[in-house]
Amino acid sequence: MTEKEIEAGKTYAIVSYLTIFGTIIAFFLNNETKNTFASFHIRQALGLWLTFFALGYIVGSFDSWAISSGFYLFFVVLFIYGFINAVRGKALAVPLVGNLYQKIFANLGR
Repeated sequence: MTEKEIEAGKTYAIVSYLTIFGTIIAFFLNNETKNTFASFHIRQALGLWLTFFALGYIVGSFDSWAISSGFYLFFVVLFIYGFINAVRGKALAVPLVGNLYQKIFANLGR
């Protein structure tokens, strides 16, 4: 990725982490340009959101503030990590699950 490409896709990359709707909006806006930096962060954000909702359903069945707090803290840290990398213009995968998201959503945005 070139510096010019990173700057061109930075807005979509940042928007993708804001909400699940931001991810969807960034995906459709990036479909025209196919920016690789934006696509990388859209895949990361989509994976985080889908995992958050899937595991959130399971965690919601527990009646424990400790489990819920740990769950939310884990995902807040991952989202902040991805968001900061998008703002700084770096294409670093989120820890633990980022490389898996890149493999699963490999065809997304290409």
